[in-house]
Amino acid sequence: MTSGHGGPDPQQGWQPPQDQPGRQDPPPQGWQGPPSPQGPPPQGWQGPPPQGWQGPPPYGWAAAPPAPGPGLAPEAPERPTTVRVGIGAFLATLILGVISSLVQFSDVDGLVAQAVALADDPAVTEDVVRAGVVVGAVIGLLLVVLQALFIWFAWKGRNWARTVLLVLGGLSVLFGLSALSGAGSGVAGSGFLDSLSVFSTLITLVGVVALALRPSSEWYRAMTARRQAGLR
Repeated sequence: MTSGHGGPDPQQGWQPPQDQPGRQDPPPQGWQGPPSPQGPPPQGWQGPPPQGWQGPPPYGWAAAPPAPGPGLAPEAPERPTTVRVGIGAFLATLILGVISSLVQFSDVDGLVAQAVALADDPAVTEDVVRAGVVVGAVIGLLLVVLQALFIWFAWKGRNWARTVLLVLGGLSVLFGLSALSGAGSGVAGSGFLDSLSVFSTLITLVGVVALALRPSSEWYRAMTARRQAGLR
């Protein structure tokens, strides 16, 4: 059956008549042509945005989600075992250092008397030594907080924090080995404190080696690239 002569068939698409120049008939009802760059698309439009469109997305026109950086997965890579071992070793060293400080400051009077006896100087009185002990305790607490922050940032994939831990850990290992070899000097400690010092040095060495291995370096490099690409 053929359609009547009253209008064009909507199944075949609407085309404006070409016989009369300048004639502008309205499109048939339900026609959804391409949107104009100068105005928002019609309600319910599902096509791509018009070429040259610079306005905000109209209502119902969802913007495309940002694509991840080139060669980067949407999910963060899993921490390798070397990173877990290295961060765990530095955390254990921090805990051992806090325990050692608590043991040392549990007998402040004995610590002050021992320091005065070793100084063998009339100018070094108990009040001077006690004030030095308090200042040293405050500084030590600040260092503990800073080290905890470095450990946290290194766990989150910050390469600069790993570098700080490697430098501080390497220096700690050197000082620890120097003290164990008898080159260090200072107030003699108990057997328990000496054992804590040995364990702390060995664990710090494990942490330095683990964070310096290739899997750790590759993971921190990947995390740095993700942050530069705006990913987490």
